[in-house]
Amino acid sequence: MAISIKLILAISLLICLFDMPYGYYQFVRLCAFIGFGFLAFKSYKIEDNNMLILYAGLAILFQPFYKIALGKEIWIIVDLIVGIGLLAGLIIGIIKTKR
Repeated sequence: MAISIKLILAISLLICLFDMPYGYYQFVRLCAFIGFGFLAFKSYKIEDNNMLILYAGLAILFQPFYKIALGKEIWIIVDLIVGIGLLAGLIIGIIKTKR
């Protein structure tokens, strides 16, 4: 399930790089908040504190209740870095399991 969440979040965040309606960005913020919150909880359960801190921080950054105003250019960079990071993590995880 975590793989699916990471893949969906990565694709959603990379779609944010295109000119989309504002409602899409709000929807992605809500989904990212829920998804990263779930990933943080799973990291807590397996006692992976580094990933717990990362996912909790991302959940706070993307939370939809109090918008963090970074400006469009910064949000594009954040979306790109987080989307690519999620995809890279998935690829590395797949490579490690095939060894």
